[in-house]
Amino acid sequence: MGDFHYAKDADGIVTVTMDMDGPVNAMNAEFWPLFAATMDRLEAEPELKGVIWTSAKDTFFAGGDLKMLKSIEPDGVEALFQSVEATKAVMRRMEKQPVPHVAAINGAALGGGFEICLACNHRIAADNPKTKIGLPEVTLGLLPGGGGVVRLTWMLGLEGAMPFLLEGRQVSPDKALKAGLIHQVVPADQLLTRAKEYILSVQGDAAAVTQPWDTKGYKIPGGPSTAPHNMTRIAGAAAMLYKKTRGLMPAPARILDIMTEAAGKVDFDTATRYESRRFVSLTPLASTKNMIETLFFGMNKVNGGASRPKGVPPSKVQRLGILGAGMMGQGIAFSAATAGLPVVLKDQTMEAAERGKAYTAGLLDKRVKQGRMSAEEREAVLALITPTDKADDLKGCDLIIEAVFEKIDVKDAVLAEHEALLAENGIWGSNTSTLPITRLATGAARPENFVGLHFFSPVDKMPLLEIIAGEKTSDETLARAFDFARQIRKTPIIVGDSTGFYTSRTIGTKIIEAVELVAEGHDPVRVDNLSRLTGMPTGMLSLLDEVQIKLVTDIYNTQVEMGLLDPDKEQNPAARAMLAEMISQHGRHGRATGKGFYDYDSQGKTIWPGLAAWRKEGADIPDADIKDRILFRAVLESLRCLEEGVLRTVEDGNIGSILGIGAPVHTGGYIQYVNTYGPARFLARCEELAGKYGNRFAPPEILRKHVAEGRALA
Repeated sequence: MGDFHYAKDADGIVTVTMDMDGPVNAMNAEFWPLFAATMDRLEAEPELKGVIWTSAKDTFFAGGDLKMLKSIEPDGVEALFQSVEATKAVMRRMEKQPVPHVAAINGAALGGGFEICLACNHRIAADNPKTKIGLPEVTLGLLPGGGGVVRLTWMLGLEGAMPFLLEGRQVSPDKALKAGLIHQVVPADQLLTRAKEYILSVQGDAAAVTQPWDTKGYKIPGGPSTAPHNMTRIAGAAAMLYKKTRGLMPAPARILDIMTEAAGKVDFDTATRYESRRFVSLTPLASTKNMIETLFFGMNKVNGGASRPKGVPPSKVQRLGILGAGMMGQGIAFSAATAGLPVVLKDQTMEAAERGKAYTAGLLDKRVKQGRMSAEEREAVLALITPTDKADDLKGCDLIIEAVFEKIDVKDAVLAEHEALLAENGIWGSNTSTLPITRLATGAARPENFVGLHFFSPVDKMPLLEIIAGEKTSDETLARAFDFARQIRKTPIIVGDSTGFYTSRTIGTKIIEAVELVAEGHDPVRVDNLSRLTGMPTGMLSLLDEVQIKLVTDIYNTQVEMGLLDPDKEQNPAARAMLAEMISQHGRHGRATGKGFYDYDSQGKTIWPGLAAWRKEGADIPDADIKDRILFRAVLESLRCLEEGVLRTVEDGNIGSILGIGAPVHTGGYIQYVNTYGPARFLARCEELAGKYGNRFAPPEILRKHVAEGRALA
């Protein structure tokens, strides 16, 4: 059984070392009895001079018990409230004890772990590169319920606390010090010594044992929420949150509400009780359960290798070659170099290769300017990228990624010229979003070492890497590709070599369905806005303009020419005809040319008046049908990918849809959406849509099977 180890030294200082069952300390059922019993003992301790809270684990404290929180239903909310309040009561006893409490943060302190630190009078962090400090609950549909919202607002003020509470920002110890989250950063081997030195240095100092919110006359930095400048700031933040969440993720708005109350006229204890109420109200919501399930448990499974072939030893790429220094190649080079990996970046001319390296230099310059990197660190990263126009410079690379133009003949030529330069048993990766990996590998001397690596643009910002297994790709190659993705800090999913793989195939369905609606005669602005109201980051017509109507149409035509698609079986013929007409007769290629579904200029965008030609009298269907047609197409395609084995796991589908193709975050991903919608209810709605709008909405067999068996998709 876990314990809070209790040790008092000759100076009267007690060190409490948290060592709970399991790999991390967490606010689970085991925590409160240990915490309360420890406080009972501390309050009874004679001649106590101070208390140090630290951990026996690699992390200081991991936060709340997400498995328990995900299980909360409406009838369990009141019991959870009482539990949260009981824990907070022990925290209040802790911070009101007339001796200094010091948090000796030896590893990551996130969520509830940092809330414990906030209840201490002084916070010292070990200088540990793996340590992160913050309150990331909002990223899981929750809010800090252990006093974190109120304490941080009182400590930093509204403006200072917003990034940490509304965005869930996590920072390193040095940045936490700069932001005012902690008081000291010290070498790891001096952590406890420095904590004891601090306690001894403040003996008899009343201010050192009084929290700011308990100090008479204390004023919140930046003033109260009722100050005119803060009222403007709160209103602006509320508008930004709605723009970002569409009201579909309630946690950020509730956090802002608590901050406003905490910085208003209510006292500290009332504010923390209000925080508890708002916290527990989130736990039974579908959006909260979805986000916890996918963004925590699902993410851990994916990054932990759920789809990685078993039995293959871990590997690391020692030297990476990249062919093509354009938008994708330069982004891959940046991601690899910032992860410490030597890169040879080749293009047809030295000028183009140098331009590719300059992309990394520009991004690093921003980091230096923002204080996120030193000039020396910038130079060290840049030194890892070798630009070249000579093929022989790639000799000995254990991975070569071609990131050249999306045409088979170009990719074939590059493979023929460079494959022999690979190190012994080196692997070849093709960065493609749609071209079949099995077909591309036919020209390879070792097709078992050929794999698809679909990066997303911009590579420096997009966290997903879709790994595509061709028919002959070996398990060892897939495992090495997976390890490379983790090496450069990408989240990998492994998918089968279907037309469009998983992400391109799925994103295409919701885009073309939006076009179909316009081709049917519906108002394009209404269609675009309603697609955003599903929770997608942007409207589908706007998205199509961004990725280029011409490009999407060219890819479709190429797939038809290759025999990958049968135009006679096209599910959205009206949409395809509309796009072809927009290109051929009106020159509407997309945003890059200033002309797509919208007209673009320096003032912004306006809907293209020519779309009026497709409007039809009496073309009117409910808003719910428009939203469901767009969203359900992507969900159904995800289910078909799972049914066909294109997706290896449900988690890959959920994570891939959120990180790669803009699935609404509150759904937990396209497959998880079915679980919280209710599989039987979802099936019935699909049949209704199929009856009204076509067989493309017909539920696949995998859905019928799970409904018949009464099982969720997992």
